[in-house]
Amino acid sequence: MKPILLYIGNKLLKHGYSATSIETLGTLLEKENYTLYYSSSKKNKILRFLDMFFSTLYNVRKIDYVLIDTYSTNNFWYAFMVSQICRFFNKPYIPILRGGDLPNRLASSPYVSKLIFSNSLYNIAPSKYLFDVFKEHSFYKNLKLIPNTIEISNYNFHKKINIAPKILWVRSLSSIYNPKMAIDVLAKLKTDFLDAELCMVGQEKEVKIIELNQYAVSLQVNVTFTGKLSKEEWIELSKNFDIFINTTHFDNTPVSLIEALALGLPVVSTNVGGIPYLVKDRETAILVNDSDVQAMADAIIELIKNPELAQKIAANGRKLAEQFDWHIVKNQWKEILK
Repeated sequence: MKPILLYIGNKLLKHGYSATSIETLGTLLEKENYTLYYSSSKKNKILRFLDMFFSTLYNVRKIDYVLIDTYSTNNFWYAFMVSQICRFFNKPYIPILRGGDLPNRLASSPYVSKLIFSNSLYNIAPSKYLFDVFKEHSFYKNLKLIPNTIEISNYNFHKKINIAPKILWVRSLSSIYNPKMAIDVLAKLKTDFLDAELCMVGQEKEVKIIELNQYAVSLQVNVTFTGKLSKEEWIELSKNFDIFINTTHFDNTPVSLIEALALGLPVVSTNVGGIPYLVKDRETAILVNDSDVQAMADAIIELIKNPELAQKIAANGRKLAEQFDWHIVKNQWKEILK
C-alpha cells in the first residue's frame, strides 16, 4: 500500500488564483495512487494559517509523510509551524523549496531555518540554484534535487518559420515579477516595429491591470491584458505569439517558463535567481540583466532578424522541457515516498 500524505500549501485555485504546486503535484501524485489530504484552501491568510495548524494536528497520526510548500516571505512561517508540529509527533516532513528569495530568508532567519531544514526527512530543491544555496548553508545531508514538472503531452511544439514582434508574458501581476518592464520593452520595440504586440496573461496581485494599462497609455502603447486564464486557455492563446518574455526580479524554476519552452516559444528572460541554472544563454534562451529594458528589446530584435537563432533556441528549449516530464520526474518522488 502506498503512503498516505498530508500536503500543506496555498490551495487557492477555486478562489480564482493561479494553480500552485499543491494543485499540480498533488494531482499527479494522486494519479500514482497516493492518498492525499490537503490544507489549506482558506482564502484569508490568518484562517489559512489556522486551518493548516489544525489540519496537521488532526491528521498527523494517520498519515505517513507531510509535504510542505515552503516560500520565502510571510508563507515561510506556516512551514515553520507545521514542521515543528511534525517534530513533536515524530512525523517525517518534507519541505519543497518554492520561494525564489529563500536565500535571503536563510540569511535573515538562520535559527528558524535550521529548526525547519535540519530536522526534515528531505529538503526538495526544484532547481540547481536552490540546491547549491542550501548546500552552502550546510543543509546537504538530506537535500534532494527534484525539478518542477509538467506533462509534456499537453504541450504541442509549434515551429516558427518567421518571427514577428508578437510578445507573450505569463505570470501573476506582482511587483517581484516586474510586469512594467514588459511594457517598457514594448515601447522600445515600437521604435523599430510599429506592429509590435504584447499580451500579458496573469491574475492581479498587488499590481492591478488598471495601473498597468495607465502606464502603457503614458508610454503611448497598447497592451492586451487577459487577466487570469486557465492553463488550457493560455496554451491555446500562445499559438498567436512568437516570443515569450520573463521579466522577474526573483525566481526559482518558473513552470510558466518551462511551459513556454515546451510550446516552442523562444524565451528572453532576466538572469535572476535560478533562471541561469535552468536555461543556458543563447542555447535554450536569451538572458539579460535584471531590469535591463534595452537589452531585452535588443534580444527580441535579434530573434526577429535572425530566425535561425530563434529556431535553434526553440528546438533546444523543447528538448530541455522534455526532461521535466512527469513520466521522468515521478520516479524521483517514488524513491523518497516509499
